[in-house]
Amino acid sequence: MVNMLERAELVRDQLQEVFGDGDHSVEIVKAPGRVNLIGEHTDYNDGFVLPVAVDREIIMAAWPRNDDEVHLYAIDMDEESSFSLERIERDTQASWSNYIRGVLLELQERGLPVRGMNAAFSGDVPLAAGMSSSAALEMASGLMAKVIGQFQIDMVELVKLAQQAENTFVGVNCGIMDQFISGLGRKGHALFLDCRSLEYELVPLPPTNEYKIVIANTMVKRGLVDSAYNERRSQCEAGVEILQKYLPQVTALRDVSLADFAEHKDKLPTVVAKRCEHVITENQRVLDSIKALKANDIEEFGRLMKASHESLRDLYEVSCEELDIMTEAAWGVPGTYGARMTGAGFGGCTVNLVKADVVDHFTAHVKQVYAGKTGLNPEFYVCEADDGAKRIEL
Repeated sequence: MVNMLERAELVRDQLQEVFGDGDHSVEIVKAPGRVNLIGEHTDYNDGFVLPVAVDREIIMAAWPRNDDEVHLYAIDMDEESSFSLERIERDTQASWSNYIRGVLLELQERGLPVRGMNAAFSGDVPLAAGMSSSAALEMASGLMAKVIGQFQIDMVELVKLAQQAENTFVGVNCGIMDQFISGLGRKGHALFLDCRSLEYELVPLPPTNEYKIVIANTMVKRGLVDSAYNERRSQCEAGVEILQKYLPQVTALRDVSLADFAEHKDKLPTVVAKRCEHVITENQRVLDSIKALKANDIEEFGRLMKASHESLRDLYEVSCEELDIMTEAAWGVPGTYGARMTGAGFGGCTVNLVKADVVDHFTAHVKQVYAGKTGLNPEFYVCEADDGAKRIEL
């Protein structure tokens, strides 16, 4: 696998090949993809999440122009897209450019001096695998605009702006977790995020020579996500509305304690109660996970990951046969600390914490079991926790 610095050199060379090699100092930035270790479907309930930035990233190289033109080259797709900063509109052909266009427009609307530029980018964040390649592209674009334009913007503000760009310009109603971890991740750490207050804390993970984060792709496209997401969200809101009659302080499920829920659970319709129970217990699992990691109790953290998957499968009902086969195969491998589905569900990936010295055995066993039962050939991405968006010096 090409390492980050080697890819940065390749991106720089491609930039010069496509746009000419003038008297420009080339700026290079990177922004990583991510995986969520625990805390699923809690974000839109004002809850808690625990993602990690991974060592797979978008790398962008650019230099400023002396006009208001932005010329982009997507190396991996061999596609170009250009526009003027005076008139930023959606591109229906090169739709990937909308993530960049939207971020630059949001920066402009805040009165920041965005400059024209020639830019090229490439990445090794797998597409459509739930590892947030879109958020990585947004954060790389925002950071590059800051570097080229030589203006100041706080990273948390850049995160909010990138989410806003995806919501309003791209038209995807995403939460803030993906941009947040891509911007503020740190090597060797997970990031505990309170999705209501945006307060965050970096939580140390065990040394990388002891374990690896293995992301396993079921190769099943997440077909039901939009309709199921909207349905689950409305069920959670219905639960809040009923619980408020008995617990007036509640504005979201994150406000409901385990004890309060046990007392009032029978007031809820059966399906709504199941959805609420997942979110309320999942929030507690995230809090318990922080304690386990701080105590270096990786066995307990793995137990919580397993409980999270079982809750997503049985209470929130967003797993699928393939995710369950993949996860159960992982649970059966000695040296697997924890395994669960990650992301919206109905396909996509599992996340696994695996002892470093058994990773090869783990991937071989899970692949054999999964392919044997589904006929599908899964992909595995062996990762480490890495830094968030930053400049790269060559």
